[in-house]
Amino acid sequence: MHILLATQTVDFRKGIDGLAAYVRNILDKDPFSGYVFVFSNIRKTSIKILVYDGQGFWLCQKRLSKGRFKWFPDLTDPKALNFTAQQLQLLIWNGNPNTPTAPLWRKILN
Repeated sequence: MHILLATQTVDFRKGIDGLAAYVRNILDKDPFSGYVFVFSNIRKTSIKILVYDGQGFWLCQKRLSKGRFKWFPDLTDPKALNFTAQQLQLLIWNGNPNTPTAPLWRKILN
């Protein structure tokens, strides 16, 4: 699986078509490639994941209930970083993908 993390923040008013255009024009990749593309909003409170599965696009979003993502690159070059599935999982958990430990979960109250 190929996972690319966009290093520049993206306007999250963009939906599937806007993010696919970003992938094509800014990242210089084919949005229909089957790659998983990961984006952050400007405030780093949310991430979006875009992937094409052969029939259509999936767009997933995680918005933190409190705080910001602790780790997210803010680089101008390269425009995208290659990520592993484990690194993406750690990022989704609001951890640092460069360290092997996962952050603690907050208990959900019933």
